[in-house]
Amino acid sequence: MVTVLVPGPLRGEAGGASRLTVTARGTVRAILDELAGSWPRLARRLRDERGELRRYVNVYVDGEDCRHVGGLDAPVKDGAEVQVIPSVAGG
Repeated sequence: MVTVLVPGPLRGEAGGASRLTVTARGTVRAILDELAGSWPRLARRLRDERGELRRYVNVYVDGEDCRHVGGLDAPVKDGAEVQVIPSVAGG
């Protein structure tokens, strides 16, 4: 099992949960696919219509930015912690 940490701004899309547990593992893509099945509104906020990560969303697997270790194909081991962090813009 893998724990997905959901930030405050996205918790409404995940039924208010700050942590989600998924059984998928292997890749970030597999984790996001399972999230899409259970929490489709959350999934739409994370990936675009082509299934790619939205540019303002960062995903970390055990503290490592997935974009630096394979993107959606980044490995995710059983017991991993996946953290979703939307970019914050300001001026």
